[in-house]
Amino acid sequence: MSTPGIGANQRGGKKGDGSSGTLQKVGDGAANIAIKEPGRFFALCLDTFRAMFVWPFQWREFVQQAWFIVSVTVVPTMLVAIPFGGILSLQVGGLIRQLGAQSFTGATAVVAIVREASPLVTSLLVAGAAGSAMCADIGSRKIREEIDAMEVLGINPLHRLVVPRMLACAFVALFLNGLVSVVGLIGGYVFNVMLQDGTPGAYLASFNAIAQLPDLLQAEFKAFVFGITAGLVAAYKGLNAKGGPKGVGDAVNQTVVITFMLLFLENFLISTLYFQFIPQKGM
Repeated sequence: MSTPGIGANQRGGKKGDGSSGTLQKVGDGAANIAIKEPGRFFALCLDTFRAMFVWPFQWREFVQQAWFIVSVTVVPTMLVAIPFGGILSLQVGGLIRQLGAQSFTGATAVVAIVREASPLVTSLLVAGAAGSAMCADIGSRKIREEIDAMEVLGINPLHRLVVPRMLACAFVALFLNGLVSVVGLIGGYVFNVMLQDGTPGAYLASFNAIAQLPDLLQAEFKAFVFGITAGLVAAYKGLNAKGGPKGVGDAVNQTVVITFMLLFLENFLISTLYFQFIPQKGM
């Protein structure tokens, strides 16, 4: 006949072991997210930058990927830039009118669109459209064991696949940033003149009242950095895809989320350094 106390102790011991196992799994998962994943991503970035200087450069892959990125991002970029510029013009125009400085609507619109809005819109579309497609392509190659076959043949996947895609993202982002700036300013002009009864001459004459050339240069630098980040994150998640097609889909979703988080962090850091070292133009 069994003793109740012994059975209770045994049941308590099993429960305690289960709780400790759950806590250990949670701790391992947190350590993997906080330490292992960033370390692996940083190692991939270093290996990719080293592979950039390996000859010969994959020009054909670079051109194909650049054209693909252009084909999937140009029209959405223009469609997003028009209302984006209009919303900024409406919001800023209303505030400027309350302050009695309506003649500076064009200047504030240029600063808001060129300095901040255009690189962010460009990066979000590059990450959402091109980055997800790149991750799906590399992830599908990974689960079909094409990446392993390339390594067996002595071909570096980073040099062959990742470097052309990363540079294509950065290269196209430079031109998309200029496209967003132009289309956004045109949209802001139309909304300001038609909906807010603004003066066309005042909107155009105040363009250079606050804005300056370094604003455009730092926006282009942001777009370039954002394009590199989107390409690297897409490549990292694609090369580490597991679990078949479902794993590739999960990697694509993670690529978009992680890229967006990194882009906002990089935007904050670059803007902070810009305001610290570049004197701003006064009115």
